[in-house]
Amino acid sequence: MRMHLSQLQDSSELKKLSYEELEILCGEIRQTLIQTVARRGGHLASNLGVVELTIALHRVFDLPKDRLIFDVGHQSYVHKLLTGRNLTFDTLRTFGGISGFPKRNESEYDAFETGHASTAISAALGMARARDILGEDYQVIALVGDGALTGGMCYEALNDAGSTNTRMIVILNDNEMSIAPNVGALSQHLTDLRISRGWSSTKLRVKSRLGKSRIGKRIYRVIHRAKCFLRYLLIDEGFFPALGFHYYGPIDGHNLKHLEKTLRLAKDAEGPVVIHVLTTKGQGYDKAEEQPEKFHGVPPFYVETGDPRSRPELPGNGATAAQELLEMAQKDKRIVAISAAMVSSCGLQKFQEAYPERVIDVGIAEEHAVTMAAGMAAGGLKPYFAVYATFFQRSYDQMIHDVCMQHLPVTFLIDRAGLSGHDGSTHHGVFDLAQLLPVPGMTVLSPRDLEELRHMVRFSATFDGPLAIRFGRDSVDLEGNYPYPGFQLGRWEKMTEGQDAALLAVGSMVREAVDAAELLKKRGISVQVYNCSTVSPLDEKTLKSLNMPVFTMEEHVLKGGFFSSICAFDALNHLALPMGCFGIPDSYVQHGGRSQLLKALGLLPEQMADVIETKLREAKDGR
Repeated sequence: MRMHLSQLQDSSELKKLSYEELEILCGEIRQTLIQTVARRGGHLASNLGVVELTIALHRVFDLPKDRLIFDVGHQSYVHKLLTGRNLTFDTLRTFGGISGFPKRNESEYDAFETGHASTAISAALGMARARDILGEDYQVIALVGDGALTGGMCYEALNDAGSTNTRMIVILNDNEMSIAPNVGALSQHLTDLRISRGWSSTKLRVKSRLGKSRIGKRIYRVIHRAKCFLRYLLIDEGFFPALGFHYYGPIDGHNLKHLEKTLRLAKDAEGPVVIHVLTTKGQGYDKAEEQPEKFHGVPPFYVETGDPRSRPELPGNGATAAQELLEMAQKDKRIVAISAAMVSSCGLQKFQEAYPERVIDVGIAEEHAVTMAAGMAAGGLKPYFAVYATFFQRSYDQMIHDVCMQHLPVTFLIDRAGLSGHDGSTHHGVFDLAQLLPVPGMTVLSPRDLEELRHMVRFSATFDGPLAIRFGRDSVDLEGNYPYPGFQLGRWEKMTEGQDAALLAVGSMVREAVDAAELLKKRGISVQVYNCSTVSPLDEKTLKSLNMPVFTMEEHVLKGGFFSSICAFDALNHLALPMGCFGIPDSYVQHGGRSQLLKALGLLPEQMADVIETKLREAKDGR
């Protein structure tokens, strides 16, 4: 009897279904993915591509006893649907709902939490070694996209696993894409394995000529087996087997029977195995198949057209910075832009179209990107690395040693700083200030709005030294009520007058600060609001002149961030410490809309106004 997706209680029930029933179930899953992501936003194309592969894994292996580890984890939606979360799947990426990434506290089937690329093989190797040391018996499988193999951690793990012959399975999901089209030598090697034109044309000619008779068909089968053996020796032997892995593939990632047969072979193998699976990103939804990059991560959209349900009134901060950079590049041939597989996401498409040789996409390799930028700067160029704050974390050592210690003019355009929204804890950009502020020689800027961002990018062209400009995803324009006076390094802009307190706000929190000031004004409390656009160095003159209670506001963790920097300065200069601070406490923030998350953290203007009023009144009453 056919089993509907809504009736599936446990993935073990998949083992009872026929291939005909599974084919129908695959269609249901794809429709559920399309309809849910259309409402909630999320990662669509990658999940549509792994439907059959995920089902095959759950049918062949004994999950959750066997451990399945996703690389990045954005392709885990099908896994969630098969493991008891189908009835709550509509809450995907909503505040309080299920995450768009694996979460150990969400299900016992989620063996390891991921959110960044190139980590799964290392984690799987660690889990396999834990199994062996403890004398346990289970399979460990790492599901890795081909884009993740542009990250260096993968090679470190492959080399380690192969040299020790540790039993584990790596599934290489090869869809010729990561977030953007893959780059690099490995991508070309995988392409060679896929298309091998000499082999493919020979196969077609021989099959055509011999397939016309019974004996011809037998001869063809013999030749085909020999051909596959030679292909393994001459082509595939050059990479994964050289590292110590058994290699199976490439195989059709949408053929359940073939997938299951290969997975069972891998299950019985001694030592580490790589299974090279070919899938189509966006399979089953024509809009996603035609534009897989566009449908990698999408906001809510209309299924019929693929168009987003709403469009921003203002251009995004990343696109604005990239446009300014393009205009500067037209006059300065030294300017180059670097991306870690995020050309489109960081708004660099127009720059790339205008100057393709001056936009370098290194793949998912942030560490390499930063050191390469340092080399370019040392060679006389003016490099800009456009990167999300959450991914910038991966290049901490390179930023210190290779850029700052040599005082090289590399500019970091740090996008998605602050709360990034529905992708959750692995993607919030709330640690970058703690990463940047302690480093000698690093100048850190954070604009209040689009106009100040433009001024900062233009300023960077003449700045000689390491520079970071951090900005959130959502842009604002404060020009109407607060005309921008122009940027001065190390000088903060006083936006309102008052005598009861000073609100020192950074970047995206400037808007919240002026809104809080308006609410306080109605309550008879006047405050000065400062746009602290230069986060490092601090505006020491302003800090020393303040003779009123001070409150800090930042969309960042309080430990190691702007508040910590202010406290250190005040203590060293024998000044009064801030009366209060608003930021992210010592915890990881879940997924949800920015306003929902600000409310949960007590960072909405009305919430901050209430706290400020209470503290000022308590201080006045001597409590």
